[in-house]
Amino acid sequence: MTAMLGRWRSVCVATIGLGLAAVCVTVNAADKPKVVAGNGTLIVGTYPDKFWIIDEATEKVVGSIPFKSGIPRRTVISRDRKRFYTVEAAMEKVEILDIASRSTVDTFTLTEGAKKVRIRSLEPDPLHRFVVMLTASATKLIDRFEIGTPTLVQYDLKSHQVVRTIPWPNGEERQNAQIQFSPDGKLMYLFSDQDVLIYETEKFTQVDKWELSKPIEEGFGRLEFGSSDILNDEPGFYTGIFNVSDPVQHRRIMGIGRVNLAAKSVDFYTMGPSSPVSFTMAPGRKVGYGLFQDIGRYEFWKFDLQGRKLAGHTEFAGRPRMSLKTSSNGKVLYIYNAGNTIDLWDAETYQYLRTITLDGDMTAELFVFPTPPAAVTVPSAGK
Repeated sequence: MTAMLGRWRSVCVATIGLGLAAVCVTVNAADKPKVVAGNGTLIVGTYPDKFWIIDEATEKVVGSIPFKSGIPRRTVISRDRKRFYTVEAAMEKVEILDIASRSTVDTFTLTEGAKKVRIRSLEPDPLHRFVVMLTASATKLIDRFEIGTPTLVQYDLKSHQVVRTIPWPNGEERQNAQIQFSPDGKLMYLFSDQDVLIYETEKFTQVDKWELSKPIEEGFGRLEFGSSDILNDEPGFYTGIFNVSDPVQHRRIMGIGRVNLAAKSVDFYTMGPSSPVSFTMAPGRKVGYGLFQDIGRYEFWKFDLQGRKLAGHTEFAGRPRMSLKTSSNGKVLYIYNAGNTIDLWDAETYQYLRTITLDGDMTAELFVFPTPPAAVTVPSAGK
């Protein structure tokens, strides 16, 4: 028989000799090999005004990056992994942070006087020349507020001004804009509801269109872009969950698609009926994970990207709002948001391991760097 006493376990084995006896040996349950997350660095924006830097190996906070513009919210990392472009909680200011020196490079706002301009999303140029932002304005007049239309703009980081408004395809405004640049920054890809529109980045004129609205093969409808994980993906590629519709039965089908933007090709394979599942890739791009979230029901999903199949899903004790990232070695799953705790789960057994507690609720995305803090950030004097 086995009895658990705290961290100690007594294992009793029956032996047969001249009589029956029970030999009990007490072992420390902590002797079980610890599942380590890797030797990387975790950085996450938190309330009220900073990004915490966590040593993945020790799971301890080792520093911070101050955020001067308020509460850090929507954060995009540059393609060279050197800068954060962060929109504060009121969505009016952008602050650019240099990750290595833990310092602010630049700040800007489009709000002026009675006209408030909110920044709904942004995508930085890979060469740090400009950002493309989706904005919406509200101007306070004497008797009313004048609400502007959603606008796609190019903001020059050197001259600190909007240099152009990028026309919407077919003049059709939209509330969201999903954008990605080519690795050399010469092309911008705008993912529309049906197609991928391709612009050159000198004058932002449309030079090509990839008609994803056409079925990728007989029996399928158009691809719908879902969540992706650009931190672990290759530049110029988009890997994520796509949904298609059977035009005959109108059944919604979910699959994994790997989009080669330069070649305008898609490697797509189905996983089963469409489900509201997020997507994140483990390092090496051989395995992906997802979260299924419903009231009172939370599941880990595992995708075998090499075998091109769903490797299974397991229910676990989640929380009402949460996001998912993988550790730098792929052996641990991080559950974060909302609140100030990051829960660590075994990526193989889906067993809860332990928790990292922060001094402030998380308000931005968790970023996992493959190298230790000393290689990611160099603390400056007084920080």
